[in-house]
Amino acid sequence: AQAHPQVVSVCHGLRIASQGHLDKYSSSGCKAAAATQLVMGGTVVQQQALGSGAASACANDMPVASSPSCSNASSSAGGEHGRVGGPAKGVPGRRHSFRHGGTVPAAILLSKAAIGAGVLVMAAHSAEVGLHYQLTTLAAGAFLTWASIWMIARASIDTGRWSYEDISEELFHPTMSFLTGAVNVCQCLGSGAGYLIACGQVFQVAVGADEATRRLFVLSVGTFVCAPIALARHVSFLRHLAAISIVALLLLLVTMLWYLGKHGLDESVTPDAFWFGPGSASIFTYMNAMSNVVFAYNNQFIVPQLIGELTPEPTMRRVTVASVITVVMCFVLFSSVSIFGVLAFGVGEDQRDSLLLDLFPERKNPLVIASLIAVVFSVLTCFQFHVYPIRQFATFAIRKARGRGPDAEASDVLFCGRTCTRWLDMASALGSVAIIILIAEVTSELKTVLDFIGAFASAYTSYIVPPLWVIQILRRQENFSWQDKEAFGCLALLSLGVFFFAFGTLSAITDAFV
Repeated sequence: AQAHPQVVSVCHGLRIASQGHLDKYSSSGCKAAAATQLVMGGTVVQQQALGSGAASACANDMPVASSPSCSNASSSAGGEHGRVGGPAKGVPGRRHSFRHGGTVPAAILLSKAAIGAGVLVMAAHSAEVGLHYQLTTLAAGAFLTWASIWMIARASIDTGRWSYEDISEELFHPTMSFLTGAVNVCQCLGSGAGYLIACGQVFQVAVGADEATRRLFVLSVGTFVCAPIALARHVSFLRHLAAISIVALLLLLVTMLWYLGKHGLDESVTPDAFWFGPGSASIFTYMNAMSNVVFAYNNQFIVPQLIGELTPEPTMRRVTVASVITVVMCFVLFSSVSIFGVLAFGVGEDQRDSLLLDLFPERKNPLVIASLIAVVFSVLTCFQFHVYPIRQFATFAIRKARGRGPDAEASDVLFCGRTCTRWLDMASALGSVAIIILIAEVTSELKTVLDFIGAFASAYTSYIVPPLWVIQILRRQENFSWQDKEAFGCLALLSLGVFFFAFGTLSAITDAFV
């Protein structure tokens, strides 16, 4: 099956041709056709059991279009599986709520892609600007994130492309693809470095390690934990880890409540300071708080690939359901951390760089130790999501250099049972992890890194590129009008994204060096 096979499914039975040998399954065999997986140079083609209704349709010689299960059962060796981000299509036999390609797992994965290091500095920003501004910004961020995901889904499904680079090339030009991919890579490299920095801070809090020991720990975690997991081909591989890590991160919230109960309300907290901050915040401070919200909600970088992995088919309705679940979960968690973080650790300069450092005085408490371990597990899981866009950009660039199309992996040269494309994909995954480790080794300022990434790269990929995609799709329609509500909404989000991108970047740089 690893040579040059073809997998063909016809309505009168499943025929599997491999190396010139043909096995024929009768119509009655459709009912109990075993789930067959053919691994062809890294390409997985699934033929799953057909239900009795589909088998009946096969037996009655119904047209393929009339029998979705039969038609979807066929998977071509040259299908979308052959590239990073392609849809993993197949017919589920017995569906369950947490299956590969399901809507609920997609929502969990989107939530986990957002809930990472940004939540650790949420309370610090709230202490600077006040809860009134912070909660308002979080609510606005939830809505904007939903709108952005909807636009990405619209562009991805309309074009049938499952990466930022391929969508940009389809709608604009390869130059746009390289620009967008490069910014997306910057975002993911910075975010991944932020997660390793958070792990280093946990280690420092737990054992009181010095800087040299912290760097050794970061190097070890990146090499022996992050690198192997980064080789997984599909994002949905992480769905169980994502669910567990979200629950684990809730332990941090429990620990904050315990700390508040033990030490009481911080003496710096007054009604005015709680709601409006200590009064020393500048316009750049408010902008940095907004940039952190943009970063905290940011999961758009993984949306095209997740949409491509929805089975049996990606639809706007399923993406909408997943995105609503995501933004609600994120808003509740971010708001809770902001409120109780300020109550427990104070306002203004009483707050340290992250919640991890705020818990340093209680580092020997078993509950604090457990919550720190949970944070490490959570951020390392989130780390993996940021490797996929880097791999997609590397795959796109190498594919262009080799003069190959987006769906051409099935015809690629095989080495040791895997295609050259897949080997290069894995090499880019390991290379991206190495670069992220290097960044985390050089700096340990988590808040500064996240503010800059949120302002620069997250704003571009979340609020500039998606509306441009949808506007281009609308312009190709005969009845296009700039007065159309959808076009106006895209222009509004685009304008907001340009503001975040320009002024937010200036604020992050000013705050870092002034």
